[in-house]
Amino acid sequence: MAHIPRAAGLPPLPMDAEGPVFKEPWEASAFALVLKLYQGGHFTWAEWVQYLSAEIGAVPADADLGRTYYHHWLAALEKIVIAKGLTPAPDLGHRKAEIEANLPSAHDHVAKREPVKIA
Repeated sequence: MAHIPRAAGLPPLPMDAEGPVFKEPWEASAFALVLKLYQGGHFTWAEWVQYLSAEIGAVPADADLGRTYYHHWLAALEKIVIAKGLTPAPDLGHRKAEIEANLPSAHDHVAKREPVKIA
């Protein structure tokens, strides 16, 4: 498992004895993308913490971060990749619209993408 820097001032990642816990595949993908971009030098961990803190802080009444933590994570990821010029905002918007228009059904158990691996 890749090293995950601690983030002072943020709630802890949802974890169990084996590591981070994800309720949905998209959560694991968003998590892996952040780690890969950080490890690739696209942003510092302090920058990531700043973006994630801003997302969590934008919803102060959000008491259940266990269910919403990765929604904040994804929103912060979208903002940091645009701010760092890693993808143009219109391209991200188009891709999000494509995904939202083609969501798998609750009974669709066949993976449509390659799994994200954390090296």
